[in-house]
Amino acid sequence: MRFLLVLPLLLWSGSALADTLREPRLTIAQGGPERPQVALTLDACMGHTDMRILDTLVENRIPATIFVTARWLSRNADAVAILRAHPELFEIEDHGAQHIPAVLGDKPVYGIKPAGTADAIKAEVEGGQLAILHNAGVRSQWYRDATAVYSPEALALIRHLGFRVAGYSLNGDQGASLPAATVAQRIASARDGDVIIAHINQPKRSSGKGVAEGIMALKARGFTFVRLEDVTTFGDDGESDLRDAVQAASR
Repeated sequence: MRFLLVLPLLLWSGSALADTLREPRLTIAQGGPERPQVALTLDACMGHTDMRILDTLVENRIPATIFVTARWLSRNADAVAILRAHPELFEIEDHGAQHIPAVLGDKPVYGIKPAGTADAIKAEVEGGQLAILHNAGVRSQWYRDATAVYSPEALALIRHLGFRVAGYSLNGDQGASLPAATVAQRIASARDGDVIIAHINQPKRSSGKGVAEGIMALKARGFTFVRLEDVTTFGDDGESDLRDAVQAASR
């Protein structure tokens, strides 16, 4: 396998799984008191589209980075058309082919079966990228897996494949599981430089209403929204996770 030859120090097998999974943190440079800024990132895992959120973004001209899976792309042609119609607002990035955690071994992560092997992780990452290229006509640069946690070895592999790993600093909706009022409060409390994670694929859950309300509350506070592709300086870009991954895999 090509990446085995390029990265001989890494042990790509279930037995190499580190005891502690990584949940990378990511922040952007602060905009300062006169122009605070956040990066809004929204996961489209599977299912449908929460138009309460998408309409809010379009109507208020709020940029966002949308992490999509191949599964979501195949079921949401109308929403994809909206994203493509507004390239100045929406950055489309890779959330995988089937929404599978980039974790070695067979232990479920938040109830989701992991990829298990390096080959499966590679297929998940590249399958998502190909689906985006086919459906949206863009080549993704960032990757976020299902659950946003990774085996240390998987982090190194993903970055070797040419992707930056999209961590976050503020979890807005806990997987679209929180009630609207709680979500709105969490997002509205964002600080300058935060990277927010929330979900845009659960239209039947109340959390989506809270996402839209929290976004508008930040706008009212004077926050600017930026996409990851527009950021030139990161407060914390997760490089420490990559160093940890290489060290863990080489033991």
